[in-house]
Amino acid sequence: MKLITHNMLTSNIIKNTTNGYPLKIVASQIEIKTVDFNPEFITRMLPKMDWPALHQAAQSVGHGEGLPETLKENYEEDEELLKKVHHVMMQVEVIEGNLVCPESGRQFPISSGIPNMLLNEDEV
Repeated sequence: MKLITHNMLTSNIIKNTTNGYPLKIVASQIEIKTVDFNPEFITRMLPKMDWPALHQAAQSVGHGEGLPETLKENYEEDEELLKKVHHVMMQVEVIEGNLVCPESGRQFPISSGIPNMLLNEDEV
């Protein structure tokens, strides 16, 4: 699971859960995959991303070094920052681990890079 995907996942679908975002990452295996740097793509995606959630996710998997806590204006002109964001969003992959709902503590397993967000019948 890439961190760009993590940024869009929530557990608000669990019964009686209102704050299921952002999911915490507990990774047991991470891999770095090579993906060509595309500054235009990163620049277009950043406004759609929840920056604090991305920053938190990067920190939790040990790849947040050099990322600012808040995204500065004119970030699109800072190629070094775009490369760091590209690395975090596109190259860092959680292969095994869990996503944890911040409200309920419900764990969703990540296996072979795929998060399983399916609920049990009693959770719907």
